[in-house]
Amino acid sequence: MENAPVDRRRIRRGRIATSLAFLLFGTALGVWTARIPAVKEKLELSDGRLSFALLAFAAGCIVGMALLGRLTDRFGSTRVLIPSAILEGVLLVLPGYSDTLVVLSVALFFFGATHGTLNIAMNANALEVQRAWGKPIMSSFHAIYSIGGFLGAIVGSFFARSGASVGTTFLTVGAGVLVLAVWAALWVLPAAGAPEAAAGSPAAEQGPSRRSLLLIFFGVLVLCTLVGEGAAADWSAVYLRDNLETSPGFAAYGFAAFSIMMTVGRLFGDRLVRALGPVTLVRLSGALAACGLGAALLVHHPVAGVVGFGLLGAGLSCIAPQVYSAAGNQDPSRAGRALSTVVSIGYLGFLFGPILIGAAATVVGLPSALWIPVVLAVFVAAGATAMRTPSRAGEKQDNAPVPSAGVER
Repeated sequence: MENAPVDRRRIRRGRIATSLAFLLFGTALGVWTARIPAVKEKLELSDGRLSFALLAFAAGCIVGMALLGRLTDRFGSTRVLIPSAILEGVLLVLPGYSDTLVVLSVALFFFGATHGTLNIAMNANALEVQRAWGKPIMSSFHAIYSIGGFLGAIVGSFFARSGASVGTTFLTVGAGVLVLAVWAALWVLPAAGAPEAAAGSPAAEQGPSRRSLLLIFFGVLVLCTLVGEGAAADWSAVYLRDNLETSPGFAAYGFAAFSIMMTVGRLFGDRLVRALGPVTLVRLSGALAACGLGAALLVHHPVAGVVGFGLLGAGLSCIAPQVYSAAGNQDPSRAGRALSTVVSIGYLGFLFGPILIGAAATVVGLPSALWIPVVLAVFVAAGATAMRTPSRAGEKQDNAPVPSAGVER
């Protein structure tokens, strides 16, 4: 009994440490994105040459998520999380001091590989903290990631307005990321051996081939979600400005509404999953995203467009965290491998979704092309049933992941 308070404090600190990892992950990406125009100007790159550098970053992310992220199963999420978080701060600096396209591309590849590895490690660690906590808390971690993205964009814009070089920007933010990484290292939950699948668990009841197919399907669900995120990021302003004939300032409200509502949705996501269960929550979230954007496209009004993208963000906000939880809980001993599969497939949606919408827009127009994320959101709602935990004979089906031990808030 005397050790219980210590354990509770350790778990709370572990949650803070994992939250710091999500915060630095989002901040590093946000500040890099905000300063891409300055990097382009510094190296005098054309759009095509800049795309080559950005492709190197994307390739690094895929390598990190698909290959290096699996190291979490072998060494434990903590032993991968901390080095990756530290490297995130160090490697962020290198693109700011790159003086050629080749050097920039190499720097971005290694930054992307670290970024992708950290993505898997922090989500795997978040699942471990969630099991120890005893309640669904995955959405809160992703809300902090969204806040980190806002913070990074604001900091990057501040340095840009002040006339600071990209090197100074990345050096300053990289130092901040290192501070967060060291803090996380001090408080992170101790590394434990990978848990074995218990008898009667989903992993024990499913064969390897069926489990692999299920993880691929989970990846497709995340892919569909990230197509919507990519569509909002790349096409919301274009749709509002060109198709609804708004001013450039008003057109920016579309993505702003999407981002704000996505963050708000994730802040409330844990309460919603406890009340509804992950299957029902994902089903309703997909329906909200589809109905919100679909109605806006039908109304064809600037205000409706902003509201529609806001509802799209609210609907998509809770889907990926719950799918990640479902994937990682299939077999806790292979959570890193499961997340590598799901996140890697999903990331393809963010990379190629906007390209698909752009290609469709050249044929049928952007308003019609934006029905693609609407249809995909409907598919997510219909496919949510795959997340249902198989029930054993004589047991009541329970949608919600409810670990038995943990800390009550």
